[in-house]
Amino acid sequence: MKLVLVSAVALIDADGRVLLAQRPEGKSMAGLWEFPGGKIEENETPEQALVRELHEELGIETWDSCLAPLTFASHSYDNFHLLMPVFACRKWNGIPQAREGQTLKWVRPNDLRDYPMPEADIPLIPILRDWI
Repeated sequence: MKLVLVSAVALIDADGRVLLAQRPEGKSMAGLWEFPGGKIEENETPEQALVRELHEELGIETWDSCLAPLTFASHSYDNFHLLMPVFACRKWNGIPQAREGQTLKWVRPNDLRDYPMPEADIPLIPILRDWI
């Protein structure tokens, strides 16, 4: 089975809310809500991938030093196995904007279960709820 390595981040604002992005139409798992991030490219660390993805997807700047390792997800889908380190980030420059057709929403940790998510993301909810 193919292993897919993806890096994700819980962006946490000053009010303790977490940013979720809804996958746009035309992508796999369209309509589901997820934490921002993306595939780790060759010769990239998970942190470098997040810095790049956050710039590309949301138009914000952050740094490796602002990404705190939080947990990871490991989940088998039909065609691949996902391994996803998850970081927490409270410091960035700019205002997150949807640059790739996704819908963005700031969500309180206790309300995360109200948003349908990919299977790999669901076990992250109690971890975030307890951590924030």
